[in-house]
Amino acid sequence: MTALVTGGSKGIGYAIVEELAQLGAIVHTCSRNQVQLNESLHQWVTKGYKVTGSVCDVSSRTNRENLISKVSSEFNGKLNILVNNVGTTIWKELLDYTEEDFSFVMNTNLQSAFHLSQLAHPLLKASEAASIVFISSINGVVSINIGSAVYSATKGAMNQLTKNLACEWAKDNIRTNSVAPGAIRTPAADEFLKDEKIVNAYIPRTPLGRFGEGEEVSSVVAFLCLPASSYITGQTICVDGGFTVNGLYIS
Repeated sequence: MTALVTGGSKGIGYAIVEELAQLGAIVHTCSRNQVQLNESLHQWVTKGYKVTGSVCDVSSRTNRENLISKVSSEFNGKLNILVNNVGTTIWKELLDYTEEDFSFVMNTNLQSAFHLSQLAHPLLKASEAASIVFISSINGVVSINIGSAVYSATKGAMNQLTKNLACEWAKDNIRTNSVAPGAIRTPAADEFLKDEKIVNAYIPRTPLGRFGEGEEVSSVVAFLCLPASSYITGQTICVDGGFTVNGLYIS
């Protein structure tokens, strides 16, 4: 199978690229950082994986169009898997958000995923068996009160987009699902997750009692791209150690 994973040079995206490549997929990924992308590509080539990459800022419409054009050429006009992984945020209280902040987060998280799906539709349809996976967040399912209102709005909208595309594009044999990670240990999040306030707030409300790992997200993404999940579409699956289903428990 062929796959496009955005933002695959680090963190959860890196784990997704590696998981799909291990399963035999031919993967193209992208990153804004050429040096970081080259380092990741070298690691994958050394392992014998079929992974290519290009520099792309998905917040740019022109970059998105160029990316899909490159993928179409590389995969002969067909694409089995699209993983919209890129995401960002600006940690601010809502009253401190500027119009520029709002536009940046909305464009990078939601508009890029919407537009890339739109652009990739002909390639996905041509493959006759395709899967889109949006990397959402538990912030789109429950309220996380740490200055993430706009980020949460993008992820909530992404979950709803998942449902609508699942219904609209089923006729084209395109399944659409969303994976919503909780607190996952990645290089970018590691310092954040060492914050004592975060640890004390999150861990006691997580039944499994720990943060997650990138590979625990990528395995769910890979499952949703395989024939084994052929009757699953329109779903948002939380990978969060039980955080979003935990109520009041008194021992």
